[in-house]
Amino acid sequence: MDLQKIDVDKHREIIVSFRRDSFRVSFGTNRDFDEKEYVRWVEKQSDLFPDGFILLMEEGVPIGQLELTVKDYEDSKIGYVNLYYLIPERRGSGMGNKLHQYALQFFRNQGVSEYHLRVSPSNRQALGFYHRNGMTVLKRELDGKVLRMMGRVEDGL
Repeated sequence: MDLQKIDVDKHREIIVSFRRDSFRVSFGTNRDFDEKEYVRWVEKQSDLFPDGFILLMEEGVPIGQLELTVKDYEDSKIGYVNLYYLIPERRGSGMGNKLHQYALQFFRNQGVSEYHLRVSPSNRQALGFYHRNGMTVLKRELDGKVLRMMGRVEDGL
């Protein structure tokens, strides 16, 4: 297993297909996915947080992706997980824990003690993973379409 920084020019097809699949898994469809806007966003954010945009490789084949940033939230700086992604064949294999440990170290390096993410309430596998890793639900957002969850960086030590 190898972690590789995302190069948008080199990895565009892979990151777009992974993000498109994440929409389908989360919301049952990917019709609201805007590829051009997504690629522009990754280019900008990966320049700001190059260590936060990572592909998980296995024998040279991409099997997962992380998108990590730092944001302002209610007068504090927090870590934010924009995407945890594993290909369907690798979900439930323990690889998610490797991505999670990487994310916690990234947030430590950024000097934040709290991180958030949003998840569809119907994505039971993801919710189970987040709960097992000490995350709690803060509130519903986007008219109830997603749950905002919070975790503490030190809980993952």
